[in-house]
Amino acid sequence: MAPFAARFWGDPTAELRVVGVTGTNGKTTTAFLIREVLEAAGVQCGLLGTVRQVVGGVEEEVERTTPEAIDLQATFRRMLEAGDKACVMEVSSHALALHRADAIHFEVALFTNLTQDHLDFHEGMEEYFEAKRLLFEMGPKASIVNVDDPYGRRLAGEFDCATFSAEGAEADFTAQAVSFDAAGAHFTVDRAPTGLKAEHMLAFGPIGGGVEVRTGLPGHFNVANALGAFAAATALGVSPEVAAEGLGRAERVPGRFEPIDEGQDFAVLVDYAHTPDSLENVLRAARRLTEGRLIAVFGAGGDRDRGKRPKMGRAGAGLSDLAVVTSDNPRSEDPETIVAEVAAGIENGAAFEVEPDRRAAIARALGGARAGDTVVIAGKGHEQGQEFENGRKVPFDDREVAREELRRL
Repeated sequence: MAPFAARFWGDPTAELRVVGVTGTNGKTTTAFLIREVLEAAGVQCGLLGTVRQVVGGVEEEVERTTPEAIDLQATFRRMLEAGDKACVMEVSSHALALHRADAIHFEVALFTNLTQDHLDFHEGMEEYFEAKRLLFEMGPKASIVNVDDPYGRRLAGEFDCATFSAEGAEADFTAQAVSFDAAGAHFTVDRAPTGLKAEHMLAFGPIGGGVEVRTGLPGHFNVANALGAFAAATALGVSPEVAAEGLGRAERVPGRFEPIDEGQDFAVLVDYAHTPDSLENVLRAARRLTEGRLIAVFGAGGDRDRGKRPKMGRAGAGLSDLAVVTSDNPRSEDPETIVAEVAAGIENGAAFEVEPDRRAAIARALGGARAGDTVVIAGKGHEQGQEFENGRKVPFDDREVAREELRRL
């Protein structure tokens, strides 16, 4: 289907400069950041992702992270006709395994990380990795991988890749002197001489020197996202200074570590974290900003990888002072069964409560918060509905529910 669709629409990605971002966590933020940097460089850029798509500067709703091949190629054609010169897209493992992304001419492929998720679709982590690996087999002009991740190190060993590290590993791009404050993160990007082909480093300039970056996105995981975006942008010919400027003015991604403020004397953050690793990252980042207690509200989705449920419980309760385990998108499963499987992973001694009704759980967490505390509501982020049996979807936005409950309080 994909080659036919590309031919039917005139092979639009032969003209459109496409950046593909894949990985378990960080795809959405990294894609948003790359687009922000390209726009700062004067390159009109489209976007295809989990939260929204942007065609010719106009935001559109999305149904899935990576559309079906016919829709995908048609959208690329619309981007060209609307004046877009580039497109940044999230490339899901489902799309790669099901060949939706075939016949796209990727200029840059970027890998963020790989942690347990989607094992209801893939038979194991190795098959999940092999799906992600397909993006790099498509022959992008530049491949960029996060070598803080073991699967990223595997890719770097198999392909000619530019590498990045936010945690001190040897890499082409590294984050130095990382610091955090209420406004976000500050760090210096350095480039090390690792002997990669020149085409991967088209614009970074002389080795060493460093470029300072200040971003309004808190958390060490967002330093990694920003560093990957920086590397991708420079591979496309954006100067380091412009890349740093674009990262500095980038806005928060909806539902990603998004603060909710209704005048309360404690912090409320809504995040999409729905894997053990992402939940752990978000809670560690929130802890840095918290004077008092850290309260976490989270669950796990139904009809999805059951193996990660106890791991969610272990991460959520182990890194918070109080965990409220609740329902996420139960789909066809019994919410109380899912909640029990999440709670089963909580280690002895951890403080937790169980409340299957998600609104009630959010209300309980907010109602128990005191001055200086932080409440993290994780799992759904930007989503605006809760999914139940037979495809039934009930309007539900964690951000709006939190605002409503805060006003009531």
